Amino acid sequence: MIEMQRRMLYTPIFHIDTNLINARCSLPTMNQIEKWAADEIILVNMSGVSFKEAFAGNNATRTKKTLAQLFTLTDENIDITCKRYREIENTIFPGGAKNQNQQNDVKIIYEAAHWNAILITHDGASKSQPGGILGRRDKLRGFVQILSDTEAVEFVRRKIAERDALNRLVAKETGERLPTWVGDD
Repeated sequence: MIEMQRRMLYTPIFHIDTNLINARCSLPTMNQIEKWAADEIILVNMSGVSFKEAFAGNNATRTKKTLAQLFTLTDENIDITCKRYREIENTIFPGGAKNQNQQNDVKIIYEAAHWNAILITHDGASKSQPGGILGRRDKLRGFVQILSDTEAVEFVRRKIAERDALNRLVAKETGERLPTWVGDD
């Protein structure tokens, strides 16, 4: 017998990169992702490295937004000599990470991979930054799923539509009442 699905989607957790902290709430896609997280439709957190990067500086609005985030503590214990870390590093930065920002990018990807999370980022794949995380995500596919914020919103919308369609089918077949949130997320 098929059953209604819960409101929270059966998706991996989402890790947001530092560049999507959305301190001024000016990114509509991130506003939507944050709303879904607040409504307990998806789980969102960030890596400890992203948290530290976002917390740096003296921007009070960004600091306040950063402090409201859940973050992992894995970054303190990352073994940069392990095989997976080195493979990720060499994939995104052939020849190795040359500075702290590049090392942080590798750690952010490594943490998302460690937690089987979907990494949401704005890093790369643009004219000004053709490489970066998004620009090399196809090569990182074996380690982690990486999406832009726009792609993440599309992904979640598809999953919500699938969940709602299944729940409508269950209601039709069983006579159960649809949850009030079906069609509203």
